[in-house]
Amino acid sequence: MTYHLAIDIGASSGRHILGYIEDGKIRLEEVHRFEDYLKEENGSLTWDIEKLVREVKTGIAKCEKLGKIPSTVAVDTWGVDYVLLDENKKEILPAVAYRDGRTARIQEEFSKIVTQKELYEKTGIQKAEFNSIYQLYCDKKSGKLDKAKYFLMMPDYIAFKLTDVIKNEYTEASTTNLINAKTKTWDGEILDKVGIKKEIFSEISLPCTEVGNLKGFGFESKVILAPSHDTASAVAACSVGENGVYISSGTWSLIGTENTEPVLKKEALEANFTNEGGINYRYRFLKNIMGMWLLQNVRKNLNKKYSYDEMMHLAERCGRHEAIDPNSPLFNAPENMLDAIRTYLNNSELETDVIINSIYHSLAASYAKAVKEIEHISGKTVDVINIVGGGSKDGYLNRLTAEYTGKRVLAGPVEATATGNIISQMMYADKSLTLEKARELVKNSFDIQEVR
Repeated sequence: MTYHLAIDIGASSGRHILGYIEDGKIRLEEVHRFEDYLKEENGSLTWDIEKLVREVKTGIAKCEKLGKIPSTVAVDTWGVDYVLLDENKKEILPAVAYRDGRTARIQEEFSKIVTQKELYEKTGIQKAEFNSIYQLYCDKKSGKLDKAKYFLMMPDYIAFKLTDVIKNEYTEASTTNLINAKTKTWDGEILDKVGIKKEIFSEISLPCTEVGNLKGFGFESKVILAPSHDTASAVAACSVGENGVYISSGTWSLIGTENTEPVLKKEALEANFTNEGGINYRYRFLKNIMGMWLLQNVRKNLNKKYSYDEMMHLAERCGRHEAIDPNSPLFNAPENMLDAIRTYLNNSELETDVIINSIYHSLAASYAKAVKEIEHISGKTVDVINIVGGGSKDGYLNRLTAEYTGKRVLAGPVEATATGNIISQMMYADKSLTLEKARELVKNSFDIQEVR
């Protein structure tokens, strides 16, 4: 049996998933899970990268104990965050998290150097205060960037800790706001204007290529590049066709379509759509919507009194809901999400079940708006929506999505990100396995249900 190991790390938890082919279908086996690597440090939200690396290595070691040695290993994580290394390849800490507030006050100053219009025309990336370009500008202003010799996005950094090889992967790099959408390389003009030194960036490497040999374990394995941005991996496993829309539903809801060329026109900028890199140089034309983050925080504020299914049933039974903007800055990193939503709605007495139901309806409404924008901007007529990821298990949200959009809705696969990571490893191992064939294999391997 040939095993491939997907190390899939989200903003709130990480998993190690072994993938293999059995009876012509992809099989998945979770071998390790971990969480709690976001911490507050001296007033800043930072990533506990020591814990991240330790947990990654623990999960790999479990494969050996199980006697299921992966022939290849690949890492995917969330976007925009990075680790800087000095000339000795030592970490320049802290590794600040994108939800930290340091970039909230920087955009107006930054726009005097590079306007949002110019930035979008070059990179095609949405305006978001947490984008890497703003984080790097903060590091430049603080002097942190002065000692930097290497720039590694989070999955690049973990791959480096496993191999001692430094590479920058394309899909993850595209989230920085520094990759030229047409040339698919670092945009030297932007770097020069902002005053960020170009030598810290490595040549862009593509998914399905090799990083190096896995080091520090009692077996041989290759670390390769998946589509390292988790959404890119999820979309790689999602076959919606020319007129389809995907929703990668997790902490964020990423809703979009797949194109072969970037969409850089004014309407896309005004609607705040992004053109992030995908496998085989595809473009993920999508919008970021605050997703399960809202429900995750409500559950935490309720001291995990309810399971997610119980929260879903509370919302289903509730006959009332209010409209909120899921992307309101109030919801980025509040001390208490329930209070933040009450503040947004100017109602300090709003009941918990109404708040939860309001989240559900507002997410579905935001999906419907995004679908209409995709149709208007791209000229496509959307005929199907494929919801993938952990959020695809939420039957109530799936039904509301069908109701609000009026489109045919499919749900699954649940483990889309890990699956996309694994098929990229299979494509590396078997050069005859094209993306189209790999997507067909996914469709035949997992239960993808039509929402009714």
